Amino acid sequence: MKHLIAFILIGLSCSLLYAQDSTAVVVPKQQKSSKDKIYYGGNIGLSFGSYTMIAIRPLVAYKFTPKLSGGVKLSYEYISDKRYSSTYNSSNYGGSLFARYRVVQPLYLHAEYAAMNYELYNALGESQREWVPFLLVGAGYSQRVSANSWLNVQILFDVLQNESSPYKSGEPFYSIGVGVGF
Repeated sequence: MKHLIAFILIGLSCSLLYAQDSTAVVVPKQQKSSKDKIYYGGNIGLSFGSYTMIAIRPLVAYKFTPKLSGGVKLSYEYISDKRYSSTYNSSNYGGSLFARYRVVQPLYLHAEYAAMNYELYNALGESQREWVPFLLVGAGYSQRVSANSWLNVQILFDVLQNESSPYKSGEPFYSIGVGVGF
């Protein structure tokens, strides 16, 4: 529980670094062009200590209807793991396709197919690269905090459970951030 509280506090304190998607923004009744239906965002992840991770995940999405949107996200992570006798440094990368359906303002359902290319180490310290697929499903909450920004809280589960997945079976993946309209 201490880890979850620390994660929430760090997420809120770093929220100015986050730019989540704009599905919380009320869509005007008469949109002038398809440009009004496109939104940008992403997030930044930071973890420091014996396991350091710096991640960036930009995204672009399209609002098909006022309730349904979908898009693509790119991911890059730098990892430095000092928990073992040798320090392991790696770069992981990948991408995903996602869809969100707004059930009611402020709640939405989220589904995302992702694939990450991880550098995995064995007990001898040897590494190999492997593509790891994920199917993340869950829900989120978006609360407008100003005319052009909102708070997002999301909980997702990896239902594929690939043997190389960093997510344990039934273990939720949380994300918290502040979105800014572009």
